[in-house]
Amino acid sequence: MMERLQQQVEFLLEIDKLKTIFRRTSLIYADRFENDAEHSWHLAMTAMVLAEYANAAIDLGKVIRMVLVHDLVEIDAGDTYCYDLEGARDKALREEKAADRIFGLLPREQSRELRQLWEEFELGETPEARFANAVDRFQPVLFNLRTHGRSWAENNISRKQVDGRVAPIALGSTVLWQYIARLLDEAVAKGFLKEGEK
Repeated sequence: MMERLQQQVEFLLEIDKLKTIFRRTSLIYADRFENDAEHSWHLAMTAMVLAEYANAAIDLGKVIRMVLVHDLVEIDAGDTYCYDLEGARDKALREEKAADRIFGLLPREQSRELRQLWEEFELGETPEARFANAVDRFQPVLFNLRTHGRSWAENNISRKQVDGRVAPIALGSTVLWQYIARLLDEAVAKGFLKEGEK
């Protein structure tokens, strides 16, 4: 039992590193970027609050577990900015290797359970994974809108790029997709987001 507990404790200590992985999304109420741990917590809250808008019946507990583990691989793989085409080339390989190591710290059945949640999120084929992916794409757009498109402007991102990134929201929640599409129209009208073809 002590060996099992030691493995679990080592995993819990290791995932504290998630707090040191910064994303390109600016916080709304502080002048810094969001870290992955903050992002994962906020996604869990977003899923809880907005679950009624899922396109299909979902196991909310599973969605919450999924969003809490989905970025753990970034401890090793780093956060690949969603509009970074060069970084995306080897992202899957880097994250797969990270998943082997990080989930492998746990006892076998827990390792398998968390790894399966991560893989399910990545595949995006179940109702839970589609909704988890929807909130994962929904939340950063809200932050960008509240900061007047700060990270979009800093990275020269166009509406076309944002549309491509957030289109999968519709697979998990048509309502959230319609809401975001309207807000993106307003963002362009206010000059927070450029039309552009990039």
